[in-house]
Amino acid sequence: MDVKFQTGANRFNYRAAGILIEQDHVLLHKQVGDEYWALPGGRVELGEQARDTVVREMKEELGYDVHVAHTSWIAENFFHYDGHDYHELGFYFALSSGRSHFQEGPFHGLEGERLIYQWIPIMELNKIIVQPEFLTSGLRRLPGHTEHVVVEN
Repeated sequence: MDVKFQTGANRFNYRAAGILIEQDHVLLHKQVGDEYWALPGGRVELGEQARDTVVREMKEELGYDVHVAHTSWIAENFFHYDGHDYHELGFYFALSSGRSHFQEGPFHGLEGERLIYQWIPIMELNKIIVQPEFLTSGLRRLPGHTEHVVVEN
């Protein structure tokens, strides 16, 4: 069971996301029809460590075997989406893999065509919408220690 709940129009999510960088590109995804991009990942399941979530999600969504190198950010993210106000607690993990996964152009993962994935040049992140917003500049300089971020939109 995913750690999430709803009270009226307010929703809470506990999410883990992965930072996979190759050839000065970062892997992002977006929902078909959405304008913004995000790091791949998913909701943490009850009783699951966030770092295990991102490893599981990368395997389920893309077939990638990854390892968590370190925790880059813990983010409290407050935003409005699809008619709801969200309070999201997100863990953002720098990942490593034993092989290259880089490819040109957009592609779909193993779970169908709901999500579009693409390796985006890090220096061009300011040309697209990335959520949460701190990632646009943050991905250019991954912190050497875990940073706590609060995002209020």
